[in-house]
Amino acid sequence: MRRVIAVLVLLFAAAAMYAAPANAQANWKARVAASMPLLGHRNWILIVDSAYPLQSSPGVETIETNASQIDVVQSVLKMINGAIHVRPDIYMDAELPFVPDEDAPGASAYRTQISNVLRGYTVESVLHNKIIADIGETGSQFHVLVLKTNMTIPYSSVFILLDCKYWSADAEKRMRAKMSAVQPSASR
Repeated sequence: MRRVIAVLVLLFAAAAMYAAPANAQANWKARVAASMPLLGHRNWILIVDSAYPLQSSPGVETIETNASQIDVVQSVLKMINGAIHVRPDIYMDAELPFVPDEDAPGASAYRTQISNVLRGYTVESVLHNKIIADIGETGSQFHVLVLKTNMTIPYSSVFILLDCKYWSADAEKRMRAKMSAVQPSASR
């Protein structure tokens, strides 16, 4: 009887182990899709390499995707672009252009791939330590969704700050100017 139970336990464990990678792929996409209506301007979605640190700020949620960096970036951008309320402001590590293939095989190919994926978007470069610190601080007040990928090239993370799709920075400036013309203290 003990042998039968042991064999059954091993069979269930093996089945769960083989099913996990397929479920992880579908699970992260479902979690991002479920989060999308809740996310708004000032929230972040990070698509990061496999060595990205697990942050401890209360608003930072980390999900292991077990997927390629490029696939995750494409999927997330597709979800954001399909949303009615948010648009992406994209940031990348300023160090990436200086990572040589000799130290990180595939860095040049990745730079080409990510450049193609992000064509049409404005991408701002920021030093890695600064953006990590900013994310940690933001996580104390706003939700940050971190999607870990199987990427093994350093400084390859894509940081997406969500902004309001239906209200531009120019519209905000115009409104604030009108407010300050009526009430000088309203522009503060």
